[in-house]
Amino acid sequence: MSLEVVKEDEEVYSWREVKLASFPELEREAVERRRGRDIVIAVDHGPNSKHAFDWALIHFCRLADTIHLIHVVSSVNNEIVYDASQVLMQKLAIEAFEVAMVRTIARIVEGDPGKVICKEAERVKPAAVILGTRGRGFIQSVLQGSVSEYCMHNCKSAPVVIVPGKEAGDESLI
Repeated sequence: MSLEVVKEDEEVYSWREVKLASFPELEREAVERRRGRDIVIAVDHGPNSKHAFDWALIHFCRLADTIHLIHVVSSVNNEIVYDASQVLMQKLAIEAFEVAMVRTIARIVEGDPGKVICKEAERVKPAAVILGTRGRGFIQSVLQGSVSEYCMHNCKSAPVVIVPGKEAGDESLI
């Protein structure tokens, strides 16, 4: 009789690659650029996520880096959600190229945001995982949970950078 090992904490999750616009300038330099770092940036449709993305481009990314955009959704099979997410990823990839001349890889992943971000970080082995906050207070975060707090405690493969949300009325970084 053979026994099969069951891992309780291992989850199978669905994902879809996002086909982004290609930038010939980056592809031509691909061989020279491989010394750059991989950076995971978790994004959603909110302003604090955009602020964290902008912060990463300005303060963290270097010319040869590759950013991995991760957007977590409830279902990758919902075409409306997928299409809206794909438009977001395309817009961010173009901005990343224009601002920091970095290569972008994007994934839309189904599941629990904190777990998925940590799982993607384990897969990519990045120099850092960068994400924003929702701007909730301490009590609300403790009661409802926080994706950034979950990632801070559970991402073991890379340092987690949590970019504080910008205050209403603050100027955009880019």
